[in-house]
Amino acid sequence: MVATDLEGASRRARQADAARARGESWGPLHGLPLTLKDSWEVVGMPATSGVRTWSHHRPQRHADAVQRLVDAGAIPFGKTNLPALAGEWQSFNKVHGTTNNPWDLTRTPGGSSGGAAAAVAAGLSPVELGSDIGGSIRIPAHFCGVFGHKPTHGILPMRGHLPGPPGTQSEPDLAVGGPLARSARDLQLLMDVLAGARDDEVGWRLQLPPPVSGDLAELRVAVWLDDPMAPLEACVRAVLDGAIGRLVDAGLRARPADRRLDEVMEPYVRLLAAVVGAGLPRTVVRRIRRSLPLLRLAWRLRPPESRATPSRYNSLGPSPSAAGLPASPLLGSYLEGVLQTHADWLRVNERRNRLMASWARWFEDVDVLLMPVAPWAAVPHAQQGQVITRSIEVPSGTRPYVDHLMWVGPATVLGLPATSVPVGRTEGGLPVGLQVVCPRFADRSCLAVAAEIERVLGGFTAPPSSS
Repeated sequence: MVATDLEGASRRARQADAARARGESWGPLHGLPLTLKDSWEVVGMPATSGVRTWSHHRPQRHADAVQRLVDAGAIPFGKTNLPALAGEWQSFNKVHGTTNNPWDLTRTPGGSSGGAAAAVAAGLSPVELGSDIGGSIRIPAHFCGVFGHKPTHGILPMRGHLPGPPGTQSEPDLAVGGPLARSARDLQLLMDVLAGARDDEVGWRLQLPPPVSGDLAELRVAVWLDDPMAPLEACVRAVLDGAIGRLVDAGLRARPADRRLDEVMEPYVRLLAAVVGAGLPRTVVRRIRRSLPLLRLAWRLRPPESRATPSRYNSLGPSPSAAGLPASPLLGSYLEGVLQTHADWLRVNERRNRLMASWARWFEDVDVLLMPVAPWAAVPHAQQGQVITRSIEVPSGTRPYVDHLMWVGPATVLGLPATSVPVGRTEGGLPVGLQVVCPRFADRSCLAVAAEIERVLGGFTAPPSSS
């Protein structure tokens, strides 16, 4: 926790008690204390987004989503840590330092909503408001063993979320805000409060469809646990196989999903690079412009057999390993995405819309897709080097750091709702989550299925460090 307003929270708590004594209710969250990711603007506390540039920023109004929580009776009392500009899968920055995972203090709780997930897991806060553009809700939930929901894109207001800089009025592409909690029911409670059009968008009203049946035997379920682009670590695969097996024993009828990561990851990374690249300093952009031709040349000079193995590198740009960088198929696409013109972006956006239409047709025969959140469980702290070129050590060896993106990418680029549900722990005692993905606007179905999985598998377990 990086900031508190205990005096203001205590004052509001006394007011909440007095209102209850008069028989008044402020709403479904009356008197509920909660914390908020430090990317959200909250009156009475700084909003830094983990950078010194905004270390003295004191908002004069709540972010729209925060205001909805307050209007429903909630009492914000603290802010939680994140990486600088919410741009990492670990939560550390030069303003507030490093956040540890409550299951293993030598490991990260994830990012960018890592402080949020750690606070909920450790019992410091009952619920949290995070945000997600590259798995920033789902991966911390998976690493810390809590529940996290990435809503359908566009159904929760983002005004007052940093970045962009304070005062930004536009809504970001790909990014969403969403809750973290210790149960699926609490996620639904917060979504009932949070979802809806911005207050100044008076021309439309959100009406989410009712959930599909929570009965496992009645659901049409597809399971996707294999992809050559992002093989799962054996310890994670074992937990997910065991979880699916127990759900089948409880009545789940599942079939394999005929989906591929390579059809969505390249447009996703290009669109993500456009969002991130808009905030990069000009010096960084110039450096990327100089380095990209060298990466392309290195790719062309590689022997044909090395270009074909593994095949996942072929369609996603130059191989950085040829230039002495970690072998991620995403790096070339990301760098090109930073430099793309608006015309380039429009072409990629059309690809996205075609994929969205294709997946909508696929979901006509499927109620829910079950898939991993990440290839691995919580990783040790690894803060050296740049995000896009960093490697990490996992049980199978060295892996590209940006492979965190792989399994969260489809729901993000397609704007789908996705819920991370804790389903077990590895032999080493680290939590593992299962991702529940549904068609656009079927958020209630995601949460209903998450609740049923919670009922069968047991849901949240408190880490030893919180007891």
